[in-house]
Amino acid sequence: MKTYLVTGGAGFIGSNYIHYMFRKYGEDIRIINVDCLTYAGNLENLKGVENRDNYTFVKADIRDREAIEEIFAKNNIDRVVHFAAESHVDRSIRNPEVFVETNVLGTLVMLNAAKKAWEKPDGTYMEDKKFLHVSTDEVYGSLEEGDTYFYETTPIDPHSPYSASKASSDMLVKAYIDTYKFPANITNCSNNYGPYQFPEKLIPLIINNALQGRKLPVYGDGKNVRDWLYVDDHAKAIDMVQEKGRLGERYNIGGHNEKQNIEIVRTILDTLQEMLPEGDPRKALVSHDLITYVEDRKGHDRRYAIAPDKIKAEIGWYPETMFKEGIRLTIQWFFEHEDWMKNVTSGDYQKYYEEMYKA
Repeated sequence: MKTYLVTGGAGFIGSNYIHYMFRKYGEDIRIINVDCLTYAGNLENLKGVENRDNYTFVKADIRDREAIEEIFAKNNIDRVVHFAAESHVDRSIRNPEVFVETNVLGTLVMLNAAKKAWEKPDGTYMEDKKFLHVSTDEVYGSLEEGDTYFYETTPIDPHSPYSASKASSDMLVKAYIDTYKFPANITNCSNNYGPYQFPEKLIPLIINNALQGRKLPVYGDGKNVRDWLYVDDHAKAIDMVQEKGRLGERYNIGGHNEKQNIEIVRTILDTLQEMLPEGDPRKALVSHDLITYVEDRKGHDRRYAIAPDKIKAEIGWYPETMFKEGIRLTIQWFFEHEDWMKNVTSGDYQKYYEEMYKA
């Protein structure tokens, strides 16, 4: 039985990955979930998992060297899947220090702890150990007119404090691979969407606001382009890289779903109108008139588009969920989990939201 140490497993992508792994492997794996439960970490995301005998939750900060080393010392960790990170660009512009501390220094702590636990006296590593660092396409910067896609060979060119912190952590992992022959992979994914996503991100924010008849803030002219990846497809890709990826390699994970932000907003509104039953009072609230253009984000990258050619050729992964299907699955999930949304949008979130989008 392999033991997986998942960092940030109470967050959006991490919790979906844990659910995916238990659906696939059942009792044949063990997962230790380490999360410090910041605003975006929510144990409600793991309902149905918490009572499994082969699941353990540890509340710890990845910057805490002693806590992380203790987890390795007490458990024979086979796989590390490192999701834990501050991830929202807007927050990074307001408070870049937190992003450097968590995303860079936290990754360094994780690398050192795994290296210490796995390295043998001769400098080689225990058999079948692997560290997977989950990163973002934002490290590549912005595609210019005439550019096609981000590839694994695209130069790193981050533009926000968030993407700079993730690029730095990518480079740390690469340095450990090159210097210490450390058994690791790096994955860079496009924008994820799906269940359990905190509503500071575009898709759940638009769904939540539209259902309440609230304004729908759209940065700039709304024509910034992102590639959208359904979160279950991402979870599958991570698992396949862990089991089939060549050590030391970087793999891009893209969704082949390029959309302008304004197109995303309009699609959500149209899909809500289709899915809400007649007689539901929210149906009258959902309107394109709610779209409100706000001052553009500082350093807002114009277009991301990521090519998953390498992961398809080497590992056999490809995105299975087209956006039209994925957005319906996502909206249906939010319909069925209204209490979850109410809980995560109370208190501090409301203060943050009003400050961020007051323009």
